[in-house]
Amino acid sequence: MSGPPPDPNALRRYRPSDQGTWTTLPAEGRPGEAPEWPLVNPRPREWDLWRDLWTRPQAVMWERLDQRYEVAMFVRKLAEAELPGASVELQKVVRQYLDSLGLSVQGMLRNRWRIEPGEVAVEASGKPEHSDRRRPSARSRLKVVADGDGD
Repeated sequence: MSGPPPDPNALRRYRPSDQGTWTTLPAEGRPGEAPEWPLVNPRPREWDLWRDLWTRPQAVMWERLDQRYEVAMFVRKLAEAELPGASVELQKVVRQYLDSLGLSVQGMLRNRWRIEPGEVAVEASGKPEHSDRRRPSARSRLKVVADGDGD
């Protein structure tokens, strides 16, 4: 995986053929219960992680691609990596799983997944927190200063 990951906001993303390559995931996540644990003897921590992960937006794709075993192996390795004294190699494996399962920003970009935009936060005043105002141009931020030769 060399080179930068794809950018969904790149300047040329107006092409219909390019837009079709991105999958928009529901912001509310995957509905329903987690699938049955596919490995033997889940530990309590693994079971907690498993149930949590299957509520995330990425789980929609895992289900569609039948990635139960990949997610279960990630859960098992993550639970091991949380323990004191876990090796750096194990932490690297967990990082690779994060990317391949789309749980990191880089992984989301590489998989060409994006999460549908949620509602804009509203302050107590009722105004949107983020407005569509444009930033002032560099020219408008400049100010004229008097020349110091007039002393």
